[in-house]
Amino acid sequence: MTDGAALRRTPLYEAHRAAGGRMVAFAGWEMPVQYAGLVEEHLAVRTRVGLFDVSHMGEVLIEGPRALEAVQRLITNDARRLAVGQGLYTPMCNPAGGVIDDLTLFRTADQEYLLIVNAGTHANDLSWIQEHAAPAVVRDLSDGVALLALQGPMAEAVLSAASGTGLAALPPFHRLEGVHVGGVPVAVTRTGYTGEDGFEIASRWDAAPRVWEALTEAGRPHGLVPVGLGARDTLRLEAGMMLYGQDIDETTSPLEAPLAWTVKFDKEEFIGRPALEQQRREGVARRLVGFEADGRAIPRHGCAIFVAGERAGTVTSGTFSPSLRRPIGMGYVPRGTSAPGVGLQIEVRGAPVPARVVKLPFYRRAQGPTEDPTER
Repeated sequence: MTDGAALRRTPLYEAHRAAGGRMVAFAGWEMPVQYAGLVEEHLAVRTRVGLFDVSHMGEVLIEGPRALEAVQRLITNDARRLAVGQGLYTPMCNPAGGVIDDLTLFRTADQEYLLIVNAGTHANDLSWIQEHAAPAVVRDLSDGVALLALQGPMAEAVLSAASGTGLAALPPFHRLEGVHVGGVPVAVTRTGYTGEDGFEIASRWDAAPRVWEALTEAGRPHGLVPVGLGARDTLRLEAGMMLYGQDIDETTSPLEAPLAWTVKFDKEEFIGRPALEQQRREGVARRLVGFEADGRAIPRHGCAIFVAGERAGTVTSGTFSPSLRRPIGMGYVPRGTSAPGVGLQIEVRGAPVPARVVKLPFYRRAQGPTEDPTER
């Protein structure tokens, strides 16, 4: 909560309280951090299926005859290849090449693109998009759209049962309209933030409780549990997915983070291109890496990273991995010390903890439709 402003609530606030959700302030919203417990919820997603409320995220529509031109100017990735119903992941950069936000974009009609933006950056994103998207039309849909995420190996079975719609043929990063869940029309995308197969389900704001209830009932035979922000964070970190405001922000570029694949230099001009071209020519001074640490001490955001006794960087994200049963994290280190196998020391509560650089992601599911965080 900032400036004394009241926390906002999603349409599922009462459902969270009824399910035992412990509510906390997050990005201006009152959200569940956990229900039964972080580890239990995390492992349920890895082995069965979990249901998340992500209605705090923003939805911004860009439409009109010059919508594609506006989108191409705003993002580093290339939307020209998208068919209607197809999407991509992309940074949106400032002129210095810093990441304003990382977002998901779908082409929802011939001259229409939907951007799913982070909750904490929604207001700034909207202002930036409105400033730079002209003459395309920009509409903020956020107040009318609720968003749920269904994630885990049984997600397809649960959503198919709840909707009566076969979803096996829906590829990752594709969107399907005309689906009904609990009698409510919804749009389904095969995306997520956990490293597992899964879906995000958009409905009218006021209809979200019916969708939540229908998914909960369909998921009961499969061991579905509601999942809070705590497990969402450990799941995304295991999958090597970055958190905006910690791992990436306006002081970091996609070439420093493992997002070079999202920067398409073979397309037309986009905001931040000259700065990123210079970084590509000269090379970046630092890179975001993953690391595994020894022992049980947990490196957290802000912990110092040392290489050969010299301060080299700072931990951006860290946790004890419930799946891998060891401490993991990410942080920026000099480019020359970013290769897998390089030894690190992480300062945790004043004591050095041995660690080593490892290839991301830490966790990768064995089979099913893939959503590789280094390739999406």
